[in-house]
Amino acid sequence: MELLFVAVGAAIIGTIVRYTVPGRDSHGTALIPAVAVVTASILWSAFTWAGWAFDGGWIWTITLTATVAVTLAVAFLLPRRRGAADARELDRLSRTA
Repeated sequence: MELLFVAVGAAIIGTIVRYTVPGRDSHGTALIPAVAVVTASILWSAFTWAGWAFDGGWIWTITLTATVAVTLAVAFLLPRRRGAADARELDRLSRTA
């Protein structure tokens, strides 16, 4: 049940990041929230398998903090990489015509 709460919390974090970080026109609507949900779910599962108590404070703090960090990193890096890749592809297509 707690994994569901983690996933919902991560989806909220991802949605907030998606609409506050510039460059959202370079990726799909659900990508950033999906990155947040996957990151939080993997971390939560790893921590519970490692024996951390699911009702402890540290598992929540570390999971959600790391989710924010990873989601922000993807949200900031993705538009730059996408813009550079688009420019390279446009240059390649312009030379072959």
